[in-house]
Parts: sequence; C-alpha cells; structure tokens
Amino acid sequence: MDRFERLQMKITFVLFDGYTALDFIGGYEVLARLPGATANFAALETGIVASDTRRLGVVAYQKLEDITEPGILFIPGGPGARVALQNRQLLEEIRRLHKTSDWTVGVCNGVELLGKAGLLEGVTVTTNYFSRDDVTGYGANVVPERFTADGKIVTGAGVSASIDTAFFLAAKIAGESTSRALQLGIEYYPAPPFPDTKAVDEAPDFIKQIIGAFEDSDAERAMLAQPTPF
Repeated sequence: MDRFERLQMKITFVLFDGYTALDFIGGYEVLARLPGATANFAALETGIVASDTRRLGVVAYQKLEDITEPGILFIPGGPGARVALQNRQLLEEIRRLHKTSDWTVGVCNGVELLGKAGLLEGVTVTTNYFSRDDVTGYGANVVPERFTADGKIVTGAGVSASIDTAFFLAAKIAGESTSRALQLGIEYYPAPPFPDTKAVDEAPDFIKQIIGAFEDSDAERAMLAQPTPF
C-alpha cells in the first residue's frame, strides 16, 4: 500500500575527494523529494569536497562522526574511491553508520567501499561493470542489473543508475504511486540518442577501449591531481 504521509527520514550522502557527481546527485534529486525527508551531505571533515573533474565541489556541512542512525546511508563512487578504499577512518564510519541505517545504498564503484568495509559477504549486489570482479572479491554475489536490493543494502550500476536506484528505493519506502509522482516531478523519461539495450560488456570493442582508457589508473591519478578553483 502506498504511504503518502510525511516521512521522518534523514538521508546522509557521503562525500570523499574525487567522487563522481551524478553517482549521488541523481539519487539526491529523487530521494530528497520524499515527503518529510531531510538530506545532508557529510564527509570526514566539513568543507568543500571536490568531484572527479575538479571543477565542481559540494559542501559537506556535517562530519560523519557526528551522524547517528541515518535513514538512508548513500555512498557514491568515482575515481577517488580508489584512494578512499585505503582510508580506514572512512571505512569505519561506513561500518558504524550501516549498523543503524534503515537502508544503505552504494552506486557505481562506491559498492567497493561497502565491500572493503566488510558489508557484502554473501550479499547480492550490482555495480559498475569495471568493478564487478573487485566487488566479487569481497564475497558478494554480483549480478549485471541496473539496480538490486538484498535486505537493507541497495546497489546501483554505473553513474546514471543512481537515478533508477533511487526511484526503486523510493517505491520501497513510500510506495509505487509516490515514486511515480516523483518520476513525473523531475520528468524522468529517458530517451538517449544512442539507446543501446545491451550491457556495455556486450557493446562494440571500441566503446570498451575508450572507456577503459578513461578509467585507467594513471589517467585517473592525473585527473585528480589537477588543481581546483575553490
């Protein structure tokens, strides 16, 4: 049954240096519009946190250590996730917040952070196609889906999948009618100019080569080394 009453739910979007903006902005535009929901941006330290392009920054106005019992814990991915995987303090905060969250969401290679935090053993998840083997290494059952849920852990594939994942979760929380209303509200009816229906691992080799070169670790490091204007 659909639930139209106002929710008392806090949503915590976790930021780290080098995130990919759409990994969480897509989810934010959906979940922050749930009636009564409150969205917050948090990091280990407050201040502007730079995205992977180094030209966009989002203000983390809360420290993760100050947050308790998040309704939704939302973790994006991005090139910076490679460094974040080595940050013990961040991983500990993810573990701590997951214990009391109603829902824990990972998008793209942000799912790797859930794995490194020890949360995915035996859990069915999806992730960015380039991260499937790495996530499998954490004991997860990786499926090539746009989004999926296993218990309170909800995961999405790469980048733009954060939008679909958020609508999926919104329906679980507030019902299908509410989620459909949100979809209409942001007019999300995708019609891309290149509407491939197959997963990228079935796409032409040249597409995989281009994307693979972009996600090369050296290229990622060079991008993240660029100065920010803020």
